[in-house]
Amino acid sequence: MIHQTKYQKLFSTPVIRFKVQDCAVLNAALLMEGERLREASPGVSKSNRGGWHSEGNLFENDAPSIQRLRDAAQSAVLQLTSKVNENFDHENFHLKLFAWMNANPTGGYNAPHTHPGAHWSGVYYVAQPDVEEGSSGMIEFLDPRSDLQHWKILGAGAFQTKKSFRPSVGELILFPSYLVHWVHPNQSDEERVSIAFNATFRRKAKS
Repeated sequence: MIHQTKYQKLFSTPVIRFKVQDCAVLNAALLMEGERLREASPGVSKSNRGGWHSEGNLFENDAPSIQRLRDAAQSAVLQLTSKVNENFDHENFHLKLFAWMNANPTGGYNAPHTHPGAHWSGVYYVAQPDVEEGSSGMIEFLDPRSDLQHWKILGAGAFQTKKSFRPSVGELILFPSYLVHWVHPNQSDEERVSIAFNATFRRKAKS
């Protein structure tokens, strides 16, 4: 006979979801600022396919709505970092946040990608069209471990090769930047608008 002495889950990948309070007014202001930015710039091409991606660091924009979201993003990053290391002292680090806006019209999506060089990546949902079925509006994460196809036969959730879900308006998702992710094509007649960002820590020089 045997008896269990310990059960551990090794190498887990933390993903955390927040809800920004009173987001309706914030989102309306963000959409207005987004329209202004789109009139001023054709955007850039990154992982976006058939959509618009703002240029530069959106969080350097002084618009009150952008700065409110920046504060929320910073709070989320510090909370998650403290969850994975309760002894982490953010006072010893500089935190850089770099953000951009995505607007996906019908058929628009974001191809699979990572965010090299950052610690955390996040996305805030400004506009998320309602759908009754299908994968429209879903974000999908791919397991970074190799050879997981071999384990599918066990049917265990711990060995899933991917995970997708549809965030709601006003939701902020935060995850490690090494995690491969992509956004399913927009199957609705309305635009899906989100603001993504990277968070990178750099240790302060000792005085």
